[in-house]
Amino acid sequence: MTYLFAMTAATDGIEATAPAKWRSLNGAMGVFWEARCMAGARGYYVSSDPRMMIFFNDISAQFQMTNLGEGSKYDLRSMSRAIYVPAGTPMWTYASADHRFSHLDVHIHRERLLKIIAPAIGTSTARRALERPVETHDVGAIEALAALLVDEIAHPTKHPIYAESLIDSLVTAFLDIPAAQERDWKRKLSQTEVSKLLAHPIEDGELRLTVAEMAATVGLSERQFNSAFKNTTGQTPLQWQLGRRVDLAQQIMLESDTTMTDIAAKLGFTDQAHLTNVFRRIVGDTPAAWRRMHKTR
Repeated sequence: MTYLFAMTAATDGIEATAPAKWRSLNGAMGVFWEARCMAGARGYYVSSDPRMMIFFNDISAQFQMTNLGEGSKYDLRSMSRAIYVPAGTPMWTYASADHRFSHLDVHIHRERLLKIIAPAIGTSTARRALERPVETHDVGAIEALAALLVDEIAHPTKHPIYAESLIDSLVTAFLDIPAAQERDWKRKLSQTEVSKLLAHPIEDGELRLTVAEMAATVGLSERQFNSAFKNTTGQTPLQWQLGRRVDLAQQIMLESDTTMTDIAAKLGFTDQAHLTNVFRRIVGDTPAAWRRMHKTR
């Protein structure tokens, strides 16, 4: 299925020196531009889809860019040779000198991006990678792949799957995808993910989520979730869950005269004895002794 991208662009002082060469593919489009600009030229670009830009000559001395807004001085930086721009991220560019340049733009549908990388790294990790911009001058492999794609766009000689495979390779070369070891052993839960877990009600036994349910809450597999959770809290998910229930039991004991039997039932323990055993293991005292001591204080 062919694909047409939606992009808002406005330029002043930049003009094409040859007709654009383009090709629409399955979920992606490649466009090769040859252009020139005058000193003082500027441009504004924003797209609802992610895109990759690869320049075939170094324009860092002639072009600057920012994502913060027109006229911004705080984020102004030299244009890199290769740039990945997440969906919806605006870009303003400014030229300080007359210059000729050429570049390949690859516009790609977000769902196609996910299909390329999610099977290998998981949907949650893939979605985060799609939101991270990339700017680099290290374009060895990227430029080589881009040159092959430009040749196939300008003079198609093979089945479209060849051009699509080049785009897939560009995606994996471009995106900031964490290495397997980092994903599996160093990954921690973000504050947003922790907040999602904390948002679950903890009264009437509803805190008793399975590990699968907790993992689904933050969009990770059970294996990924267990590892990330341990890296974040130093506990297993079930140890953390028990700790939260004991914390709430302490709060109830201090704020009311609710019986231990009722507290056990309210917080999803099997019975009072179950609550007492867990409480003693975590706090170091029985609920009754802890309550007497803190009530007295």
